[in-house]
Amino acid sequence: MALVFVFLYAPIVLLIVFSFNSGNSNMVWKGFSLHWYTKLFRNRIIMQSVYTTLLVSLLATIIATVAGTFAAIGFYAMRRRVRNPLMTVNNIPMMNADIVTGVSMCLLFVAFFSGWGSFASWFNTLGLFRLPTHLTMGFGTLLIAHITFNIPYVILSVGPKLRQMDRNLVDAAMDLGCTWMQAFWKVIIPEIKPGIISGALLVFIQSLEDFSNPATIGGDYTTLSIEVYNIITGSYDMRKGSVLALLLLLPAVIAYLLNKYWVNKKSFVTVTGKPTQARKLIEEPHIKWPLFAFCLIVSAIIILFYGTVIFASFVRTWGVDFSLTLDQYRKALQYGWDSLKNSMTLGLISAVIGGLLGMVIAYITAKRNYYGKRFIEDASVLMFAVPGTVLGISYILGFNSKPLALTGTGLILVIVFTFRNMPVAIESGTTTLLQIDNSIEEASTILGADTGYSFRRITLPMLKNAFFSGIVYSFTKAITAVSAVIFLVSPRWKLVTSNIYSLFDLAKYGQAAAFVTMMVGILLVFIGLFNTVINFLLAPRSKVPQAKSKTEESK
Repeated sequence: MALVFVFLYAPIVLLIVFSFNSGNSNMVWKGFSLHWYTKLFRNRIIMQSVYTTLLVSLLATIIATVAGTFAAIGFYAMRRRVRNPLMTVNNIPMMNADIVTGVSMCLLFVAFFSGWGSFASWFNTLGLFRLPTHLTMGFGTLLIAHITFNIPYVILSVGPKLRQMDRNLVDAAMDLGCTWMQAFWKVIIPEIKPGIISGALLVFIQSLEDFSNPATIGGDYTTLSIEVYNIITGSYDMRKGSVLALLLLLPAVIAYLLNKYWVNKKSFVTVTGKPTQARKLIEEPHIKWPLFAFCLIVSAIIILFYGTVIFASFVRTWGVDFSLTLDQYRKALQYGWDSLKNSMTLGLISAVIGGLLGMVIAYITAKRNYYGKRFIEDASVLMFAVPGTVLGISYILGFNSKPLALTGTGLILVIVFTFRNMPVAIESGTTTLLQIDNSIEEASTILGADTGYSFRRITLPMLKNAFFSGIVYSFTKAITAVSAVIFLVSPRWKLVTSNIYSLFDLAKYGQAAAFVTMMVGILLVFIGLFNTVINFLLAPRSKVPQAKSKTEESK
């Protein structure tokens, strides 16, 4: 557990403390001062980025929450054979990183804007009203991106609450004279309110800490994460960067704590005295079909975005020459094969370490009682709320000098991948372990096995699905990470996501799309390999001996 606190919270504590340092040093304390905060609050450019960040996050939260809630209700009302394929499409943004969403939307907007001028010129000749002939990326494109990649998170949060709800409540309300809309506001919304609030807070956190979308399609609008990056890489002003990082950290942690300690306590349980006949939540055609159409539109938009990336990787010049070619893949591999190899290697190492360490921490948390257990449990998963930009800056401050001078090495990337993504393994492992009866381990101990052997041969095989979830999530997030590693990459340890970001700066969209397509393909291959290896390693080593029949005994 000491490693968790050294590599998780010690750098962040150092970041917080030295943001109040009156001196310019990152390591020598000169005294307490609010000088750096006062200076930044008077900076018009920085305050504009704060305003943009909060405005985009709030608008995306409101719109994505409303759209995601109605989409969840629409999915819930569908038959399974229709719902399952659409839900698979809807889950694509959650399986991919923000950089994939940013690249796909940037390509689509580039193609759309390149043809907009001709259409607007033709339309203006009609004399109805005038359209602008030149469109650029900015606040609108950024907001669309945040709404699009956050809607699936709301659906994921609201869906379980809908499945827990007694479906006959709506019937009872309508039998008492309510219209469907009145039942919706008076019955359905109160039942699923915890899921709606939880989804809204999750959207707010995701939007607040997003780096990839503002970097690719934000245009002249900069958010806090981009402003921190510009300050650190441009002037290497760690004092300003630390203060801005804290401004980014504070609302994200508050939203996470609200979700964990306030929303999760507000549960609504419907208890009935006898089983009820299952029915569709919505049978009214004038409500069911518009919701179905809305779900189809959401799924079609997701397919359009991600299909654009694949198509762009096979064209000669995106937005100009759409003839098919494989040159983008050849150029991408020539330009960045080493970065792709580094991402796969470091991601694989960190995924295995994070998955195993997450299972151990989950076991200690769920199966052992000791002083400070609740604090360690909460501290282990709180990292989920820490923005990647904040983590990257804190690692620069914490591991840039002896005795832990790790900046510029591959080890620091493995460490940040491991501890950044480990909370998912801990949560999935803890949930599974709480469902396993303690008598199973007690029986193993009675038969002479020690704790380590029981964990390895009894508990760990039962954690197969949780371990698979943790290791897949860790590898996916490691190979697609941007904000947490953009400050930590070095010429020796360049990563594929930093190369994609560089290609966008050079307007080489085809090569960037080729990298993204290869990255998604690699993820699918490794997920299949993880599943095969884990099933093999954690499979039972021996079969239970069967009793011999009387005929066999006589022989």
